[in-house]
Amino acid sequence: MPPFLKSYGFSILLIISILIGASVGIILKKDAAMFKPLGDIFLNLLFTAIVPLVFFSISATVASMTNLKRLGKILSVMILIFVITGIIASMVMIAAVIFYPPASGINIPMPTAADIQQLKAGDQIVRAFTVPDFPNILSKNNMLALIIFSVLVGLATSAVGEKGKVFAGFLTSANVVMMKLISFIMYYAPIGLCAYFAYLVGVFGPELLGSYARAMALYYPTAIIYFFLAFTFYAFLAGHSSGVRKFWSNIIPASLTALATGSSMATIPFNLQAADKIGVPKDISEVVIPIGATIHMEGSCLAAVLKIAFLFGIFQMPFTGIDTILTALGIALLTGVVVSGIPGGGTIGELLILSLYGFPPEAFPLITMIGTLVDAPATMVNAVGDNVSSMMVARVLGGKEWMEKLGD
Repeated sequence: MPPFLKSYGFSILLIISILIGASVGIILKKDAAMFKPLGDIFLNLLFTAIVPLVFFSISATVASMTNLKRLGKILSVMILIFVITGIIASMVMIAAVIFYPPASGINIPMPTAADIQQLKAGDQIVRAFTVPDFPNILSKNNMLALIIFSVLVGLATSAVGEKGKVFAGFLTSANVVMMKLISFIMYYAPIGLCAYFAYLVGVFGPELLGSYARAMALYYPTAIIYFFLAFTFYAFLAGHSSGVRKFWSNIIPASLTALATGSSMATIPFNLQAADKIGVPKDISEVVIPIGATIHMEGSCLAAVLKIAFLFGIFQMPFTGIDTILTALGIALLTGVVVSGIPGGGTIGELLILSLYGFPPEAFPLITMIGTLVDAPATMVNAVGDNVSSMMVARVLGGKEWMEKLGD
């Protein structure tokens, strides 16, 4: 097999399958929804494997660490990078909405008041970090609690020393088995992604051309420009030209999976495989990527600013002034880095926008629709951002020669 096809063959196959799916969606329109079950099979297979994959990858990695100071460094550097990249993404969209107001000239009939559930902060914190019973931890809906549990299991295994070696070996072996299982599921990826794109383009295509067209015309190009320019810059910071080359030559399957499925969770296996090929140390990638899929959402930061600016336009309010912009930046950061880890985080982020700016409850469905329409590119930015963040963590902890140490 030629080297080019060996490196890019699967990515090219995925791109072709997605183009076929998009074409089918354009031709069949809403009738393309009949292909959704084929896409759901792919998504269900991935979601079934996600919980054990995250548990074994994190717990095995932590259990194998003899120097727990390194784990502390990984987590602290990771959080710092998540916050910085979230701020940058938010500022990019703030500049974009000031230059091109997303609701200018748009007349959307005000929907009826949404039934908004009052959410107590204390209850949300408890739900985010813990679950009431062990079976509840085995759910993709409680990922942050699962991650914390996995870290604790790994720490306990490491702490008991010699007595925990057999269990540590089991965790490592199970992690290898789960990665092999993911490679089996990936054989179905071209069919699954083709079906999902047919469904997405067929069903949501008309919505993109309706009342929200101006907002989408702002978000999609901004997200795509951020995706290519910001991530290229971050990859360059992490590994110079070699980092950029390795990043873009391995990230396409993860990008397309995120774009088609709208799920950062479903992208974790592809992200882990890409990070492995790039050369990110496993003790970094297997901590940063699963946690990032839960609490690191640059695409959601972009979307939060768009939602705020959209409502400002609908209610004829000027999106100007340092207080307005700083509040938007703060909400976007909360939505993309903090609240995203809480179950129902998207809804909570939207409620934050309404409450902090004093918008009426009737505005809730308006920004919910924006969230639906930007979901695909937002998820792609969210998921791929986790990968390049793991590269930057490796750069900070391993020095500027970290890629050379691993062999080019």
